[in-house]
Order: sequence, then structure tokens, then C-alpha cells
Amino acid sequence: MDRRSSRGAGPRAIVLLAALLVALPGVVTGPSSASPDDASGEFLVGRGVADVTGRAAENPMLGYADLGQETSGIHMRQRSRAFVIAEPGPGERVVHVVADVAMIFQSVRDAVLARLQERFGDRYGERNVMLTATHTHAGPGGTSHHHLYNLTTMGLHRETLEATVDGIVESVVRADADLAPADVRVSEGTLEDANVNRSREAFDRNPPEDRRHFPDGKDTRTTTLQVVRDGRLDGVINFFPVHATSMSTDNTLISPDNKGYAQYDWEHHDHGVDHLADADPEFVASFAQTNAGDMSPNLNLRPTDGPTTDEFENTRIIGERQKQAAQRSLEGDVRSLQGGVDSRITHVDMSDVDVRPEFTPDGTPQRTCEAALGAAFAGGSTEDGGGGLPVFSEKDGLLNPAVRLVNKALYTASPSLRECQAPKDILLPVGSLDLVQQRLPLQLVRVGDLYLLGVPAEVTVVSGLRLRQTVAERLDVDLDQVVVQGYANAYAHYLTTPEEYDARQYEGASTLFGRYQLPATMQVAADLAEAMDSGAEMPLGTKERDRSHEQVPSPRGAVVTDAPVLLKSYGDVVEDLPESAERGERVAVTFVGAHPNNNLRQRGTYLSVERRSGDSWERVADDGDWQTRFEWERRGVAASHVRVTWDVPEEAEPGDYRIRYHGDARNLLGQVKPIGGSSRVMQVTR
Repeated sequence: MDRRSSRGAGPRAIVLLAALLVALPGVVTGPSSASPDDASGEFLVGRGVADVTGRAAENPMLGYADLGQETSGIHMRQRSRAFVIAEPGPGERVVHVVADVAMIFQSVRDAVLARLQERFGDRYGERNVMLTATHTHAGPGGTSHHHLYNLTTMGLHRETLEATVDGIVESVVRADADLAPADVRVSEGTLEDANVNRSREAFDRNPPEDRRHFPDGKDTRTTTLQVVRDGRLDGVINFFPVHATSMSTDNTLISPDNKGYAQYDWEHHDHGVDHLADADPEFVASFAQTNAGDMSPNLNLRPTDGPTTDEFENTRIIGERQKQAAQRSLEGDVRSLQGGVDSRITHVDMSDVDVRPEFTPDGTPQRTCEAALGAAFAGGSTEDGGGGLPVFSEKDGLLNPAVRLVNKALYTASPSLRECQAPKDILLPVGSLDLVQQRLPLQLVRVGDLYLLGVPAEVTVVSGLRLRQTVAERLDVDLDQVVVQGYANAYAHYLTTPEEYDARQYEGASTLFGRYQLPATMQVAADLAEAMDSGAEMPLGTKERDRSHEQVPSPRGAVVTDAPVLLKSYGDVVEDLPESAERGERVAVTFVGAHPNNNLRQRGTYLSVERRSGDSWERVADDGDWQTRFEWERRGVAASHVRVTWDVPEEAEPGDYRIRYHGDARNLLGQVKPIGGSSRVMQVTR
């Protein structure tokens, strides 16, 4: 088995057959390795990690809605991290997944649940599986069955969708196989220098009693769920609100962004986890989102600005700060959770909710309405630098004459729409056009006396506060015992307070179902909490229909054939490594390659950095590591160049190193065969 030496041991689409999982190394194909009947602890907990990286080339990216941003390689692979938490005996169990993707769409959730049912029967299903996204904006898109999200990706990218589903399922399978008695603990702390409110004008419209919870307009609370087995910390789930937008719209390399770095840093650098070789790592760190809707990592409120002007360095720093804050909390006030687990879920048609007076700001009954996006949505979030069209402004949508005409026509035709959506300047009635999901899942999961409210939206900090207060009051628990888990199970854009909605900025314009969407969500959260408190079942509600048969695959990124550049062969070196390099130096090699989309190399790598060890070579880095970059470039019609960059670590052992390329080429008959190449041997000096 390959083991890393220079960096490792120091003190961070839709259907693949179940037979594929059976063949995976390290995946248990029989019953779970620790059954509830054999357990003696308060909980059984299992952890699992798997690869969810999609197409590395010519796949439009998701998050910024930038038509020119498409993948051209990999900086770090995307992964899914799953925790299964179960009661001893024949009791309840819940699944919490954090995937390094932009959004969890219904397409992803439905496919994952179908595969889990095929594998486990009724062990995991709608009620007890919570799927969440880190919301990285640096991953390939085209994974939704709702057309709005595939407009900028030119349709569905099935291979990327399949990679997402396959990896999430594999992570859950691994977590189920890893179940063992555990003590589950929770700790809290603060993190001051990793986020900033990007919508302060809207935030300041909230009442003083809300704003006092957030000095400087930001949520600095960090909550860490700890898994301790046999007296050893084996895993964590951290919750902290910050957008995964340290990487800008100019970046075209796949990256899990700042939360992905926090996960990698703790697992690989602190615990020596080799993600390519370790099917069952000794430590797993999930860094989940919470109410991050108005929390930006760009501390100077400009794209790629803060704490430095280097987007890669910002990604590392903001990620490292999240990890360090979570680690500090381990030494503080830590309490063990007791009382088993529970879960409730319901699907609600958010376009048609009668909101009871107890949840509205003025104590009057209100209604939600069909989804609509405001003009400021098209202006984008200027602080995070994505999605804006030049003819729109985040703050002044009605300055555009076309928007004025659309807005006037819609409001004239439907007074009820005006009553619900005003003062939003409507740009696009996405609900009536059936472009977005309107029947949405809301979920409540309990682990001991910690409650996770799963919301399929980007929740602002004050909206999150009101949701937490609602659940805490119904359950008669402290506010700190409730965490809002945003980006959960589906995607419905933003969730602002009515006061923030009135500001007509990006977040309010992206609050789909009108001014009273948050009160409607609070009402459902209250119903979920009351059902859990009383032990009553919660009606599942009506899910949105299956749209898989309506999808049009994108032609972008499809490979017809490969061919090496003239007078060259696959794997030939175009530009080689230097003969020697020092620690801290960046080196690169360019190969004659082929299109990466021929083989996504899940559970594999497009590159390996190797150190000579006696008569053999030992892998010390791959395309999942921070210090490497895999960059693809088309040359002419069918030829490709592949450039591999390696930042020689400061801790690298002196010796002989080489870089190898691992690819696959397609011929005119459609046959795909492996190819590869190797650089010269380079000496790393002290």
C-alpha cells in the first residue's frame, strides 16, 4: 500500500449499480460491523469519506452563474463525509452528510435515497437522512433536474451528477460499516476573523433585539460535535457560517474552497490521513454550513480581498481559522450528549402557505406565493463577485427599463402577487415558469439534546436566529442547543427576514416566495419541533414530481476522440522539471495528454508525486492535495496538454522525486485506454 512520507504523519448521473459498491476496497458488503444489539455505549457512530469529484474539464461551474467559468483541472478533489449516529439496541439512527458541492438538489437526494434503499432496505430514508452542501462555488455543475440551475451549464452533466450521487452513497455505506460505540460531545466557541456581513444595510433594518446577538453584524458562533471512541477523538462535525467563496469566478480549477481546506487540514496534516489509500481513515472532519446567507469570507468586501488578495491563500487561511477555532473549543466547556436520536421531515409547498399570525412581524395572517426572482438577483453578490450581469445593479434593479416593464405587467395582472412579493422588483417569475423547486423539505434531527434544523436555503444570520428561537421555545431548551443547518436536502435560494427583504438587495431579491417566507418557515419549524416533542409523526407531505425524464444532456465536455499533438506520443514530456529544487519552491511539468472526461478517476488520481525509497517509488502527493495542481488545456481539435504543478513542502525530505501523469485516451472507435508519462528525476535539496 502506498504511504506518504514527506507530508503525512506530522502533527490536515444517476445510477451506478450496487455491484460497484460491492467491488470497492474497504466497503463492507454484509451487515454493519457493529450492530446496535452488541453496543454498550450511549451511541453508535460510524464515519465515512468518499470522492464526489465530477468532470475536470469543460464542465461549466456552479455557484457564480458565470457563463465563461468552466472546469480546466483540479486543485483539490471534492469529497463527501458522512456520519451515522445510532441508538444502541433496535433504536433510531440518523445520517448527516457534508458534501463538497455547491447545492444538494432534489435530483441528488432522490438518487441517493433510492440507492440507499436498494442497499439497506428501510434503514435509511426520507426522515433520517440529512444531505448538506458546503456550497463551494468552485465545482462542476449541471446536476439539477430544475432547469434554472442548468441554464449556465448548457443542460445536465450526467457524469458529474453520477459522481456526486456515487460518492455520497459510498460515504454513507462506509459510515454504516464503521459503526462502533461512542461518546458524542458538543463544544462551542467563537471565531472573529473568518466572516463578514456582506449585506449590512439589510441587516441593520432588523430590530435591535435581533441585532444585539450579532456584534458587527456577523455570527461568530462555532459549534463542534465530537465523536469519541475508546477515549480517542475519531471525528467531528463543525458548524460555522461563512460562504465557500474564497475562490473567485476567475478560478477554473475544482476546489472544495475554505471548508474543504479545513477538512483536509485536520484530517491530513494533523492525523496523517491518506485520502487515496485510506478507505477507512482514523479521523474524519466535516465542516458544515449553518446560517451563512449573508456571511462572506472576503473580509474586505471585495472578491478575493481579505485577508490577502490571493484567492488560494485566502482559501487556506479562512479554512485554517475554522479548523483552529474548532480545535480550541475542544479544550473549553465540553458536554456529553445523552438521550438517543430522532428525526422528522415534511415537504411543504412554499408557494402556498397560510402563515398564522403568531409568526408574522405585525401579528396578522399572511400568505406565501409562487416563486419569483427580483432584479437585484441578476446584479449578483458584488462582495463575493459572482453572477452579476452588467445591465443590472444589486441595489437598483428598477433602473433597468426592461425590469420596470416586467414588474409592472406582473403586478397589474396579479394583485395577490404584488401583495405577497412587494416591494421586490420582479425580474423572473420562476415559479409559474416551473424553473425551480417549490415543494421543499424541512427537517429536524435530534442528537441527544442538540437539534439540527435542516433548511433548503441560504439563511441569513437573523433569519437563523428566529428559526432557532422558534424551535428552542417549542422544545423548552436553550438557544445554543439548536443549530440551523443550511443548504440541506434541496435548494431554494435565500431566506431573509421581512425587514431584510424590504431592502431589495441580492439576498432579498433571491428570497423566492415573498416577504413572509421566513414566517412560513418558522411555522413549519414549530410544527416539526412540536411533533418531535410529543412523539407524533409528521406528515411527509407531497414531494415534487420526478423530472429525470425531462433532462437534456449537455454537449459540453463530451469527448469524441483524442489524438496526441503532431510528432508526439501520449505521455511525452513537453516541459520538464528542473534537475533540482529547494523546499518551498514551485515546480511544474507538462505532458502530452488526453481529455480528463474519459475517466473521472474517482477513488484515483490524475497525478502522483513520488519519492525514491530504496529500489521503489513512494507516492507523497496526488491531485487531492493542497500543494498540487492538475491543469488541462485543449490543443487544436483533439490534442491535449496536461500541466502538473507541485509546491515542494517545507517539510519534504531531501532526495529524488518525480511526477507522473495518469490519463485515459479515446480513439475514433470510442475505445478508451490508459496512458501516462513520467518527468525526469528531480533532486530536492535542503
